[in-house]
Amino acid sequence: MSKIEHVITNPDGMHARPAGILAGLCVKYKSDIKIIKGEKSVNAKSLLDIMGLCIKNEDKIIIEISGDDELKAKIEIQKLLNENGDKF
Repeated sequence: MSKIEHVITNPDGMHARPAGILAGLCVKYKSDIKIIKGEKSVNAKSLLDIMGLCIKNEDKIIIEISGDDELKAKIEIQKLLNENGDKF
């Protein structure tokens, strides 16, 4: 299992556009990918699930990846977050 910890820096939080971009990337992988905020955990492949977390600016999230292609998924998700930091 791989984990990515990320603090949201977008002043608007994770609204529909970045959530959709993240979910769209996650569906490309067979691995189970979850986003954890506090006590809640949701499927990162679902835009509606991500939106349900109500992720705000400065919230810390953990992305948990488990499966056959988890390393590749982790690298690509980390790249997305790093290159688009102001959107996430």
